[in-house]
Amino acid sequence: MSVTAQVPVEKLTVKKSIANSSVLRVLRFSVKRLLTLFVTVVIGIYLTILIANMGGFVDQIIKGQIRDTVTQRVANNPNALQMEPELRKKLIEDQIALEEKRRGLNTPIAVRNFRYLSNALQLDLGRAINLTSDSGSKQVRLILLERLPATLLLMGTSQLFLFFSSIFIALSLSRKYGSFWDKLVIALSPTSAVPPWFYGIFLILIFSAALKILPFGGMVDSPPPLNTFDYSMSVLKHLTLPCLSLILSSFFLSVYNYRTFFLIYSSEDYVDMAKAKGLPARDIERTYILRPTLPTIITNFSLLIITLWTGALFTETVFLWPGLGRTLFQAIGQYDTPIIVGSSIIFAYMLAMTVFLLDFVYALVDPRVKIGG
Repeated sequence: MSVTAQVPVEKLTVKKSIANSSVLRVLRFSVKRLLTLFVTVVIGIYLTILIANMGGFVDQIIKGQIRDTVTQRVANNPNALQMEPELRKKLIEDQIALEEKRRGLNTPIAVRNFRYLSNALQLDLGRAINLTSDSGSKQVRLILLERLPATLLLMGTSQLFLFFSSIFIALSLSRKYGSFWDKLVIALSPTSAVPPWFYGIFLILIFSAALKILPFGGMVDSPPPLNTFDYSMSVLKHLTLPCLSLILSSFFLSVYNYRTFFLIYSSEDYVDMAKAKGLPARDIERTYILRPTLPTIITNFSLLIITLWTGALFTETVFLWPGLGRTLFQAIGQYDTPIIVGSSIIFAYMLAMTVFLLDFVYALVDPRVKIGG
């Protein structure tokens, strides 16, 4: 075989070996990262179960509630009142033991914690202890699915508006560094230290109590309007104040953060070189400023999407918004461990998958990032 015929074969072999090594590197990275994330999820969920059960203290509270309920029920039973005191006491103890067995309280707390963990990892969310869905079901899955649309409406509207408006305004401010509006945003950024529910209380006092133009809370008027248009207008009216409180609590700090990123990259030497070459400002902005900040923007957007699931715990409670945040708040107050664990495991899985996928997204948008490198 001639030398010229051997050269393409050798090049092809080298390309195949490089491709094979890249695939193996990506596979090794993926397996290692998935295992690491799974272990993190397991540890996080188990700690959540321990905290939700308060190390077994919740069992004592539930046992006390069972004893009070059974004692009261027997005391109100005329047939039980005619029994001998010893028989009545035995009846109470037997019913208490039966109820504790039904709830699984006779099983050691460590065994139940691992059972909770195993079921949660398989997305077997079980039944709630105290909370129920509007249809009367105690299935945790149905309770969470029932509350999900309200949370997605509130969090999706507020957070998506906050995200895109912050980027647009921050980019505009980075072009006018030191202007009046730039200084105003810097001056107002500490207002984001105030939580959204605190803004919510003031908005209720102003627009609901004083001006009486917006409702105090809830998601829709009672009774709900029958036709679709009036129902939509009612939901929009109830959505205004909680949405506004969530936006106000983070708006100025969000703009300030993005504006700072844009200013950092706009002061790089390669931006000055592009300006010296006479490239249009829009091209410089798109290629040399926005593109390097894409990993940060994508990360923030991805985390924003998964936090839609959690809802706004106190804001939903202040506005009586029937979402996941208010449900979780009620579950914490009533020691409803299955609701707490169910909400946590879904968020943990979503967060783990987002972190895993972001590594590949970074490699696509930034040539400097090498998967497994």
